[in-house]
Amino acid sequence: MKNLVKQNENLLFAAWGVSLIATIGSLYFSEVLGYMPCELCWYQRIFMYPIVIILGIAVVKKDPKQALYSAVFSGIGILIAFYHYLLQKVPAMTELDSCGLIPCAGQYINWLGFITIPFLALVGFTAILVISLVILKTNQGR
Repeated sequence: MKNLVKQNENLLFAAWGVSLIATIGSLYFSEVLGYMPCELCWYQRIFMYPIVIILGIAVVKKDPKQALYSAVFSGIGILIAFYHYLLQKVPAMTELDSCGLIPCAGQYINWLGFITIPFLALVGFTAILVISLVILKTNQGR
């Protein structure tokens, strides 16, 4: 029982850390490097930024039930980030880009030929979802 409580605390803290790094990273790209976020980037931010607050409160209160909310937000974020990544990397999808002034298919970074900003968001959302689901699974029936 005591081990489960400590495990929940560590997992909540890890998920919060991922969300915090993702939030700071997105702000670094836009505010320091001057990369203007496209429309889909804004939607991804809309789903990532609240996770920092939700999980931050969950860490302080030691409340694993909040993993449900982070799972929902990150699940939706995964869908948006995956679609955004497809717009960037799949030529047939690029033609579907209907974003406004800043094209969603544009790539400010392209590390190793596949790591773009939506890819980083996808990894972050996925990590948070997996951690949240582990927390929810280990606390089933509690």
